[in-house]
Amino acid sequence: MTIHPTDEIGARSAAISDNRQAVESLLGYADLPAPTVISRPEAVYVSVADADDLLPWLNLLGGVVRRAPAWAGLELWSLTTFTPPAGGVRVPVRVSVSVPTGETLMHEIVSAVAA
Repeated sequence: MTIHPTDEIGARSAAISDNRQAVESLLGYADLPAPTVISRPEAVYVSVADADDLLPWLNLLGGVVRRAPAWAGLELWSLTTFTPPAGGVRVPVRVSVSVPTGETLMHEIVSAVAA
């Protein structure tokens, strides 16, 4: 079986579209902050403006928070979670925010950091 490049491009575009649609559906009924949404075949990436904006996502969907090492006075905090199942499919969602190094975050967010 030969796979044509156009087939791969079509599959990639379909995955991007399906992932975006799953998150947009979630945002349609859940009051979640999502100022920037970027859909990719492997996941949907959401950037939020404030560290406290991770909490509604964490409360609704659960997941694990990770903190990247500080660089240039900033830390990147990311929540790895999934959309609720729709048709048996759960789409990976990565919600992230950059904060100044040493900034105090809400206990609920800090306690969800992966060990």
